[in-house]
Amino acid sequence: MTSPQWTCRTGSCSAQDAESQIARLSQLVKTLTGVRGSATSATPIARVQLLIDSGVPLGLFPGVRTALPITVTDLETPDIDPPVNPPGSSGAVTGSLRSVQQRLAALGYLRSADVDGKGGPDTQNAVLAFQEWEGLARDGAVGPRTRARLTNAQRPTPRTKGPAGRRAEVLLDRQVVLAIDNNRVVRAVRISSGKPSTATRVGAFAVNSKIQRWWSVPFHSWLLWALPFDGGIAFHEYSPVPTSPASHGCVRVTAGNARWLYDFLRVGSQVKVIARSR
Repeated sequence: MTSPQWTCRTGSCSAQDAESQIARLSQLVKTLTGVRGSATSATPIARVQLLIDSGVPLGLFPGVRTALPITVTDLETPDIDPPVNPPGSSGAVTGSLRSVQQRLAALGYLRSADVDGKGGPDTQNAVLAFQEWEGLARDGAVGPRTRARLTNAQRPTPRTKGPAGRRAEVLLDRQVVLAIDNNRVVRAVRISSGKPSTATRVGAFAVNSKIQRWWSVPFHSWLLWALPFDGGIAFHEYSPVPTSPASHGCVRVTAGNARWLYDFLRVGSQVKVIARSR
């Protein structure tokens, strides 16, 4: 059997945001093509015929032909190279900037490996995450108010009590994700969640897979270091990551931090999306 039929009833496959729809379809096809054709056959399933109420769902999945059986290749059609990340730091080393970086690292906003006394996107993103957590003006600059707050600031703390092990809290009001291990915040990372028309859903979820390079058919772009946690809604690297909600429901993470979060979380890790965290 190379083309199994997967049937869902009207209503349970209602139209949603295109990005989420394609992600869900990708999960389905990857799952089905990862099993054998039958209990006695070692031949894997190669194609999946999608039917809804016994009919072909034309137009439900933008950019994907559903009249014929679908393969994983049909859903992963990268005809452009993945984006190239900007350099992590540049310029001359300064003692004052190194001191700021050391403080940011001690509070959980910057990796210790990024403390080098040079400016760059990693340091700016750490400053922005600090400003977002502390409720300061979000400009990425270490001005007088930011510098003063750094002096007496405390490491962020989880907003909820959770299970032992690694988990994440997505704080929509602050546009920050807290990476938590045994109820201690390891890192606080800036994000951009779903814009009002496609808001990231509030609730308790879990990472359901890890995908290093996920091709978005409707948006014709790479979603790198993807961690789906609410159906097809995922953490993933994307640029730009503004200081306000701007995505189609997913949680955008900056380059470098996306890879770090991908390595930190595991399949099954709890993800709580929280609307108000103050």
